Amino acid sequence: MTLPKFELHRPESLDEALDILASSPGAVPIAGGTALIVDMRGRRLSPPVLVDIGLIDRLSGVRIEGGEVVIGAATTIAEIKESDLIAQHSPLLSEACGLFASPSVRNRATIGGNIAYASPAADTAPPLLALDASVELASASGRRTVPIDRFFLGVRRTERRDDELITAIRFPIPAEGTEGRFRKLGLRRADAISVVSAAVSIGPPADGGRRVRIALGAVAPTPIRARRAEEALSAGPIDEGAILAAAEAAASEASPVSDLRGSDWYRREAIRALVRRLLRPVVEGRSDG
Repeated sequence: MTLPKFELHRPESLDEALDILASSPGAVPIAGGTALIVDMRGRRLSPPVLVDIGLIDRLSGVRIEGGEVVIGAATTIAEIKESDLIAQHSPLLSEACGLFASPSVRNRATIGGNIAYASPAADTAPPLLALDASVELASASGRRTVPIDRFFLGVRRTERRDDELITAIRFPIPAEGTEGRFRKLGLRRADAISVVSAAVSIGPPADGGRRVRIALGAVAPTPIRARRAEEALSAGPIDEGAILAAAEAAASEASPVSDLRGSDWYRREAIRALVRRLLRPVVEGRSDG
């Protein structure tokens, strides 16, 4: 199926891109286009103007800045997977990127596009929630930063305004000794949309308790933090009883639907199993493979 007609701009600077977005009603940014082009072919979207941000160098790459890891919005999933900085500071995100779709899609899809699309099943969303990430947004009139747990508003709805561009995702460098893991369940072993996904990040004990983050995907209108599950683990030992309590709390916090990929009952059972599987290595002191 052919694409609907559109006007294409290829700005070479961020300011030029922001000016186009401000002056072109209905304009949509595009980077990898792995989701947008599919929607355009299916006539679910027909933007009159596309703004290709692929030529803007400052939107790509991974760097350390002020105690944070900063990922340019146009950085591909494959580049994140192969980044030494991400592997050092967030193997959790590396793991998620390694399970993202197929190699050909990973080579095109970008992290900014993945979160902008706001699918409840977005593979990068649970790890970024577990990392306390924030989203940088820019427009011709200014800049702002939104915590990622307030960025997602609903299915394909976010805090990003039409005249704004996601420029980067950033998160604090995790404390030494922090452990993080990601798992997803799909209908196939590879190249599958998540039926359920979960990310866990647990910091070392410290004054005031332990930093615990548990994030879930594909079990609510948006990716979510399982905050009651986190509370069950933030103080005291993480033993089998605490793990079971956290798994039950996580399942109760979800609001899954039944669809072609799984029933709401199955998704709740999957949450319990995934959370237990991710947390048990913390108790056992070994990798779960």
